[in-house]
Amino acid sequence: MVPRYSRPDMVAIWTPEARFKIWFEIEAHATDALAELGVVPKDAAAAIWAKGAFEVDRIDEIERETKHDVIAFLTNVAEHVGPEARFMHQGMTSSDVLDTCLAVQLAKASDILIADLDALLVVLERRAREHKMTPTIGRSHGIHAEPVTFGLKLAQAHAEFARNRARLVAAREDVATCAISGAVGTFANIDPFVEEYVAGKLGLSVEPVSTQVIPRDRHAMFFATLGVIASSIERLATEVRHLQRTEVLEVEEFFSPGQKGSSAMPHKRNPVLTENLTGLARMVRGYVTPAMENVALWHERDISHSSVERYIGPDATITLDFALARLTGVMDKLVVYPERMLKNLNKMGGLVHSQRVLLALTQAGVSREDAYRLVQRNAMKVWDSDGALSLLELLKADPEVTLSDAELEDKFDLGYHLKHVDTIFARVFGAA
Repeated sequence: MVPRYSRPDMVAIWTPEARFKIWFEIEAHATDALAELGVVPKDAAAAIWAKGAFEVDRIDEIERETKHDVIAFLTNVAEHVGPEARFMHQGMTSSDVLDTCLAVQLAKASDILIADLDALLVVLERRAREHKMTPTIGRSHGIHAEPVTFGLKLAQAHAEFARNRARLVAAREDVATCAISGAVGTFANIDPFVEEYVAGKLGLSVEPVSTQVIPRDRHAMFFATLGVIASSIERLATEVRHLQRTEVLEVEEFFSPGQKGSSAMPHKRNPVLTENLTGLARMVRGYVTPAMENVALWHERDISHSSVERYIGPDATITLDFALARLTGVMDKLVVYPERMLKNLNKMGGLVHSQRVLLALTQAGVSREDAYRLVQRNAMKVWDSDGALSLLELLKADPEVTLSDAELEDKFDLGYHLKHVDTIFARVFGAA
């Protein structure tokens, strides 16, 4: 976790204090369930809630001797509870506490990330509607293709992040499971009722079959989902970076008063936020492979996954939370230059309308091969002139082109390319 790229609400989930609080709740709820079953005295269960406490420093001190974090925690709590503490952890194993705690933490982290996505979706929809009919050039391979609108670009991003939200909701549900099944997961020393009780108290579902750990395919899918969201962040950030290049300059990150772009060149206004987002996305994706490798544990349990999850749980969620918030801010304040978009669209002498002429010639009886040859022959002259020549005028002057001037002029209508924008917006955002 890097403080520079962290926000307090997400960080709070992963503090030692938060972790041990969840551990205590798991143990106390489990003891309540055991008391209901008559396995432990009810007054002992009540005493754990009434007197239970812990100190992080004391737990660390005990762990230096025991070399076991859960035992250190239980020992510290027992120092506060007294003799009744002997009824804690009855029939349980460490993974019951650790895995259930991680499920709670990942569920809480998911709720923050889902809220982050909701905030981003609101901004993307607002900006998309704002620029619904702002014409700009669509590019394939980085080269001018045909007209689109800037609103369509943002609608695409909205649709992608809406899918990501659905994926995260599903991943949250999948990872939020409780295991209180004891050594090797057989419930030999603890009744399944305890697991059901604790799960209900913590807002989790019951793990159908745990070995001694919750199966890590659940976690692999969770972190893979975070990786996909990170890739979507990078996709949109990369689009902004390309569009801010001096030669393009169709959009620009907001440049605040007093901001400096370069220590050497006072004129610089760089896309530093979206460059930062590109790097953060790489980090989040980097946690996916270790999560995948955690799936293959030995037999009913080993702890090769443990050290990995101590890194990737906090780091992936904290980094993604920061990145989503930063992206929302970038898109909220993004400066858009519609005039520059139109200028760039018209830069290449009407080449963006070449397909319409091609199709019109085929409709007029010209073979596709000949139609392509005629349009391309004139288009390459425009290309070589860097847009100084006009494709429309060259086609009008070409004796082999059988379309009338009026028919040709009709094929250079910008509005033609935008006639289905409403349809696409309705698909993305619903009926107006």
